[in-house]
Amino acid sequence: MSHLQGFKGSDRPSPLILNINRTLPYFILLLILGTTSPTYCQDDRPNILWISTEDISPAWGCYGDAMAQTPNIDAIAKDGYIFSNASSNAPICAPARSTLITGMYATSLGTQNLRSVVPLSDGLQTLPEYMRSEGYFTTNNVKTDYNFSAEGRWDELSAEAHWRNNPGEGPFFSVFNFMITHEGHVNHPRPEEDTDHLKTKQDPAQMYVPPFFPDNDEFKEIMALQYDLITVFDEEVGRIITELKEDGLFDNTIIFIFSDHGYGLPRYKRWLNSTGLEIPFVLHVPEKFKHLVQHFSPGVNDYKVDFVDFAPTVLNAAGASIPATMEGSAFMGSSIEEKPYSFGYRDRADDAYEVSRSVFDGQYLLVRNYMPHQPYVQDVLIFKEDKWSYKALFEARDNGTLPDAGQKMFEPKPLVELYDLHTDSLGLINIASKLPNKVDELHDVLQKHIIKTHDTGFMNEGHMMVSSREQGVYAYAREFFDIESALDAAEKVGQISNQDDLVALLSDEDPNVRFWGLIACQSFEQELGNVKMQLSKMLTDPSKPNRFIAARLLIESDESEYSDNAYATLSNAISNEQDEVQQLQLAIEIRNLGAKAKPLIDEIQSALYPKIAGDIWGRYKSWMYPMFTGMALDQTLVNCGLTYD
Repeated sequence: MSHLQGFKGSDRPSPLILNINRTLPYFILLLILGTTSPTYCQDDRPNILWISTEDISPAWGCYGDAMAQTPNIDAIAKDGYIFSNASSNAPICAPARSTLITGMYATSLGTQNLRSVVPLSDGLQTLPEYMRSEGYFTTNNVKTDYNFSAEGRWDELSAEAHWRNNPGEGPFFSVFNFMITHEGHVNHPRPEEDTDHLKTKQDPAQMYVPPFFPDNDEFKEIMALQYDLITVFDEEVGRIITELKEDGLFDNTIIFIFSDHGYGLPRYKRWLNSTGLEIPFVLHVPEKFKHLVQHFSPGVNDYKVDFVDFAPTVLNAAGASIPATMEGSAFMGSSIEEKPYSFGYRDRADDAYEVSRSVFDGQYLLVRNYMPHQPYVQDVLIFKEDKWSYKALFEARDNGTLPDAGQKMFEPKPLVELYDLHTDSLGLINIASKLPNKVDELHDVLQKHIIKTHDTGFMNEGHMMVSSREQGVYAYAREFFDIESALDAAEKVGQISNQDDLVALLSDEDPNVRFWGLIACQSFEQELGNVKMQLSKMLTDPSKPNRFIAARLLIESDESEYSDNAYATLSNAISNEQDEVQQLQLAIEIRNLGAKAKPLIDEIQSALYPKIAGDIWGRYKSWMYPMFTGMALDQTLVNCGLTYD
């Protein structure tokens, strides 16, 4: 983040704008909008092109990576701008992309979990909608993955979407997304389909292996494949740039080339640290638009930018007003000032719950873990042996060849992590205890940000989704969510030393405070004792997910006085209809029981599996909550010594 990481080989608009009919001709829009019209005449405004890829860190030649074979990207970078402090706001796809396309933090929108279906609150729009209202032709080819519906937000959204389909003469905003570098390609190799056409391929023997992986032949092969896939992406970049030049549009188009987060490998994707958040980002600005970037010098710069900034930047470059709801800072155009901090977040990914937050000041990265008892590599299917890199990781762990830095992936996390990325770019050495003043400074900044943005990650997800149906999560959070109380409760997790404090949280009127009380019970290092009585009362908690967690904790206590009622609570929930997200939370808590879920197996197979059955992978009803519910249930069977198809 603060340097050229890579791998070196060796080493608001007015309410009128929000509600106007987007089909009005552009000249009528100009008459209506008056002073909110663009700075430039329509013909003088830049085209905007985004070329994005999946799951890669700054392993491009222009970042000084001697192993990289990325001539097309490097050619763009030669006369362009290379950002060494560019980052995603989330180390996993959908939360990152919802931030990218809205200019709002996913934690403000409620889109921080992977995957979810969150209706946007009234009045909120996406970047392509704003660009359409400004007369831009907008296309997306083809991935969205925003955690909310993309329907109707683009002029074209398909595998054939292209600026060449523009029916008029106005400028375009076009996005091309490439998946060749996605973790699925590196973890399920198919070289004959992906990379065999390359004239030159990486020599595994020459590959650099990060210090949290064993430096063995298998990980060298994994890294070589990762680099070859990046070269294939570079070919796609070259194809798009060639088309742009063939159309005579290169000198009138601002180009962004970037990845959505770090590598699709252990300790990168899903990890809230420098390796998960840092992205490669190259910007091309034609000569006629250089006035938009007078504050940059061509080449490498350490200006902090992250995904929340991309949407306001595009609007600013197009001469459009920036909606007040956008939370990012424009880094192109007039009146530009670098923001002091970048913020990150990690929440549920697949069926693995996590709540961590980060803040980066350009040198120091602070990570605050609110579920410290959870290791990053949880006992869930997403981390299992069908993924090449994880299979190799587990083998190294089991045979004792995994380095200490890698072993930490399987251990509980510290409450606070602090890394000096100027001297420790990979975030290997936690210096929180050595710099308490810096920890206090950044922790205070982070808390204020969480409160200001009404961070919806501090709500129980099932409670949030069910309670916000009428107005959307964003509006609900600003009217009904007491973020300060929830945050205060979350800050106590891992720091409570007596049972009375736990009972106080579990007895609170706020369901979200009670939720954090339950999380605090999970990280409590002593016997729960008298807390069990309060947990037994929570078996009828108004918030169903709270019931499920309380039941799991009581079953784990091994006391039939409480566990019989706890099993009955879960059994009743299995047999009755649940909201899909609450059903997922039920499945997760059952899975978390390990072998103690065995008394529930018959009911799971007869009553719960049929609710999620469908054609996805021949098993699940959809790619969303039902799939993750199924994954949790599949792991439950394994935990109980059974198999699944």
